[in-house]
Amino acid sequence: MTITANLQFIQQQLPKTVKLVAVSKTKSAEQLIEAYQAGQRLFGENKVQELLSKWQTLPKDIEWHFIGHLQSNKIKPIIPFITLIQGVDSFRLLAAINKEAEKIGRVVSVLLEFHIAEEDSKFGLSLPEAEEMLGSSEWKSFNHITVCGVMGMATFTSDEVIIKSEFERLSSIFVQLKEKFFRDSDHFCERSMGMSDDYLIAISAGSTLVRIGSKIFGNR
Repeated sequence: MTITANLQFIQQQLPKTVKLVAVSKTKSAEQLIEAYQAGQRLFGENKVQELLSKWQTLPKDIEWHFIGHLQSNKIKPIIPFITLIQGVDSFRLLAAINKEAEKIGRVVSVLLEFHIAEEDSKFGLSLPEAEEMLGSSEWKSFNHITVCGVMGMATFTSDEVIIKSEFERLSSIFVQLKEKFFRDSDHFCERSMGMSDDYLIAISAGSTLVRIGSKIFGNR
């Protein structure tokens, strides 16, 4: 099947409340253009240099999401154009994003990443860490960041019961943070969870953003 056909198939499965992030890391500009011509405007990258090179050459109405583990020293070049930084997993990173955004007078949208998987290799905050951060006076001084929701990755397993419980845990974290810190924020509305192998489970658990790569572009 072609990239266009793959996109159409996935879009037919998504409720209107769920947005598709086409994970385009390692994919060529030609492959992205095929997806773009099929109507896709939301793309996700996990390496800063690759993202910069694609942003410079591809159409400017593309919305770019950074979905990888972002290092503080790599933030500056993407701040002028990034639509959403999905994986904010520490207070230090949040502070660094705010600092760079302040320099150019921009407010940058982010998601807080939570560690919901059984694997130690995954990044992410715990709920107590997030609550401590959001309750701090330093956080209240960050005027160049908008927290738009949460993000998490499930354990890499074929056990759908485990996957569903982890996604439900992330949805529960979202509800708790919304109630405690973002009750009056219309921006705090996103739950980014679900990839090529588990996006339907994620949708059933309340996902609003799914990150799909191989099911669109094929395996590497």
